[in-house]
Amino acid sequence: MQADHTQDTSSGRPKHECGVCGIFGHEDAAKLTYFGLYALQHRGQESAGIVASDGRRVNIHKNMGLVPEVFSEDTLQKLTGHMTIGHVRYSTTGESNIVNTQPFMVNFQGTPLAVAHNGNLVNSIDLRNDLEHKGSIFQTSMDSEIVLHLLARSLDSGLAQAIKESFACIKGAYSLLLMTRDTMVAVRDPNGFRPLCLGRLENGAYIVASETCAFDLVQAEYLREVEPGEVLIINKDGLESIFPWPPRRKSLCIFEQVYFARPDSDIFGINVYTARKRMGEILAREAKIDGDFIMPFPDSGNYAAIGYSQASGIPLEMGMIRNHYIGRTFIQPTQSMRDFSVRVKLNPVRSLLKDKKVIIVEDSIIRGTTGRSRVMSLRNAGAREVHMLVSCPPTCHPCFYGIDFPSNTELIAGQKTVDGIREYLGLDSLTYLSLDGLVEATGLDRDSFCLACYTGIYPIEPDRKFQKDALSNDCACVGECLRYL
Repeated sequence: MQADHTQDTSSGRPKHECGVCGIFGHEDAAKLTYFGLYALQHRGQESAGIVASDGRRVNIHKNMGLVPEVFSEDTLQKLTGHMTIGHVRYSTTGESNIVNTQPFMVNFQGTPLAVAHNGNLVNSIDLRNDLEHKGSIFQTSMDSEIVLHLLARSLDSGLAQAIKESFACIKGAYSLLLMTRDTMVAVRDPNGFRPLCLGRLENGAYIVASETCAFDLVQAEYLREVEPGEVLIINKDGLESIFPWPPRRKSLCIFEQVYFARPDSDIFGINVYTARKRMGEILAREAKIDGDFIMPFPDSGNYAAIGYSQASGIPLEMGMIRNHYIGRTFIQPTQSMRDFSVRVKLNPVRSLLKDKKVIIVEDSIIRGTTGRSRVMSLRNAGAREVHMLVSCPPTCHPCFYGIDFPSNTELIAGQKTVDGIREYLGLDSLTYLSLDGLVEATGLDRDSFCLACYTGIYPIEPDRKFQKDALSNDCACVGECLRYL
């Protein structure tokens, strides 16, 4: 997997995944999709694309870069039609280059087929090998292209039947949009790993997107979640909902609530802002730390920090100030300017920190490299004690379902005990939220979620080739981490 162009590969933060947005039945479909993708930019900053159809002609525009860099008024005017699907990408599978940008489109016997996919197929290697042995020629290294090859084999029996047969072969996470010349289809895997929701615009047009924040920007009414295992077929006859496959136990990605989703979105029927604030409240119940004030590192941990502060009575301060005007590139410092990448983004308020006992609230610790530099900056600014609270359990295991968690050899909680992490980060104390506390914060039951990144229990076992590199070692802190589970 390649690094996101807008992020430092040594940042230690989990990389964003992908976002999809589609419109059916609006004359300004391309422009509305553009705004929807703009709202979903946090889910992928590597590339963006839109496919549009007027029922006869299908046009596509995509490129590397952020949404406003890829599209202009001129390019949007060329994407004519009442139906569009769009995509923002960070590469969880496939190399980071123009060939692998989405939506991906092919023409099969005169029928255009396009796909925009969020998630990972965990049997993609076996499927690809099988298709190639049967004569398929692949243009990209994306697992998403496999979907189109499978569909093309069954299209003669109709789109609905082709979807039923094709996705029966697929294992893994997929919340995706498909498009032909006159039909848009939304498909969500039976486990429901990744979010997908349905809305309606004022003129009656339908919108499907990864998160509800996309609806707010275009003033669409939220209708409901696309259900796990549901196929929504939208065309001139309206909306048809089918459930072609046997139901499975839900495996909703809890890390959407912890980190990925925008706080103004409702994900899996849960308001993200409320859930994150509740994580902080439960942390205050589980970890009573004596400190002068609570602080987040903008913008991670903001809402859990509010919850912890309100529940504990310890005041909330902003001990680090974020520079909001960092471009995609800037002049690189000399080697002597250590930790520049951290300092250019965040700078400590020295008069506030001097001689204080500081409690940091973070949403997660992945590699630990960013946290270590930030704690050092607080120490250098004069903080007397630095404690850290994390609003999720230790992340010990890689994700195979669409989040770019590294192998467990790179995950700091997979290699060090909690005390070892505390020592590495230079903290006076380190406390994680328990798994029961995290689930409680969502308001749903534990069986609703995929918790594999914390427990190592995978709802769908990846192919051996797929997981070979990621699961090379056992979790080093499994004994101690059990108390968080």
